[in-house]
Amino acid sequence: MDRFKALQTFLDVAKSESLSVVARGEGVTPAMVGRRIDQLEQQLGVKLFKRSTRKITLTPEGTVFFEDVRNILNELRAAEESLSIGAKNATGRLIVSAPTSFGRKHIAPHLPAFLEAHPNLSVTLNLSERLVDLKNERVDLAVRIADMKNADLIASKLARNHRVIVASPDYIKRHGKPQNLDDLAKHNCLVTATESGLADGWTFRSLDETKANAKPGIEQSVTVKISGNMHCNDGEVLTRWALAGHGLAQRSVWEVSEEIERGRLIELLPKFAAPGHDIFAVYPDRKFLPAKVRLFIDFLKKTFGDPPYWEQPIERQEEKKKEPKKAQHKALPK
Repeated sequence: MDRFKALQTFLDVAKSESLSVVARGEGVTPAMVGRRIDQLEQQLGVKLFKRSTRKITLTPEGTVFFEDVRNILNELRAAEESLSIGAKNATGRLIVSAPTSFGRKHIAPHLPAFLEAHPNLSVTLNLSERLVDLKNERVDLAVRIADMKNADLIASKLARNHRVIVASPDYIKRHGKPQNLDDLAKHNCLVTATESGLADGWTFRSLDETKANAKPGIEQSVTVKISGNMHCNDGEVLTRWALAGHGLAQRSVWEVSEEIERGRLIELLPKFAAPGHDIFAVYPDRKFLPAKVRLFIDFLKKTFGDPPYWEQPIERQEEKKKEPKKAQHKALPK
């Protein structure tokens, strides 16, 4: 019996808790899958599974063996793929998970260029707000916008991120611009809804160094209570409401830079803009990084740029504001 095939079968059965599910995936009979497990148990001299009419579960010995086998096979696959390190002809299928809105705007449009550079690769892009289990699911790489300092994964920063307050020209015409953070209380703010309630506090960079805990030269932050009559758990909906003139929204620059450049949204209180969670490529802790993963990370970093391309429209607008106005000379009477 092929030892590696037996080990992979063991992992698949342990994850699915079913001989039939594994058999259907391979196009073989459940009896054949069962024989592989029997032979593996005989070779090891221990029972790996408890079997019942409903499902098959790991024994305590099987649970320990599962962790070891999973790590070994992951490192084996990564070692095989790492042989192509430095080469541009990586092969196989790359499975990427990413947040829905960011994936639509800033990953999906660039995939054709990546595949053109690496024609022997194929890419599956899964867009979801669910945090996939990179150690147990068949996903090579996840893009996450989060604080990764304490994560039990390897995180490679792809781009920085910060959040801005925006509103439509129509809303500003009707309600005016907030000039400071206290003015937010006078405006209808579009609030993010979460499972635990409303995220009715917006964080800003504080310019007040007179506070007791303020440290000169070190950026401080302040959270301002906001309120409004429209709440949603979908950021794209909040952006659409802002575009329609229903209120102020706090969004990441990558979400709204295009609308700001087109003049459909206007950035407000820019001097208070606060950093958001940066954008990372995340993958399991592996001794060998597969070439296809490394190539895709390098591609995204180069494509996004530093600063990222979605910040450039806002930076251009800020530069225009700083340009001195040309003096207007009155025409001399003839």
